Amino acid sequence: MNNDEAEIRSLLAEFTGALRNKDADSAIALLAEDAITFDLAPPLEQGPDATHNPALLGEWFQTWKGPINSESRDLKLDVSGNVAYAYGLQHMTGTKIDGQEVDLWFRATACFRREDGQWRITHMHNSVPFAMDGSERALLDLQPE
Repeated sequence: MNNDEAEIRSLLAEFTGALRNKDADSAIALLAEDAITFDLAPPLEQGPDATHNPALLGEWFQTWKGPINSESRDLKLDVSGNVAYAYGLQHMTGTKIDGQEVDLWFRATACFRREDGQWRITHMHNSVPFAMDGSERALLDLQPE
């Protein structure tokens, strides 16, 4: 693993830690100014104003009791110059305030850009498959093979 890969893996671990600890300011600090996300919850796209708004992230944090655990599986990373991307499966677990236990696998992709010598997250895309049988229901119970 080269230095860039190690720095990006560390950045992802820091981001995951900020989510686990429900620390919106620390999570946002890792984003590029123009960061855009395509996340599991609506809307389809969150632009820079939304991704940098700690109140929006805080609203989501308030729906969880205790930590939000998230682990990567089979994370692949490619770096070329000042840009990079990573993708893999993500496993999120925890308990919602209503007592619902969350155990969700989803697909995750992140893009990065080196700015002033530091890697920043420019884009995140998280998704789950949906049933192609006409029901259009999200398939939230899938597990990796």
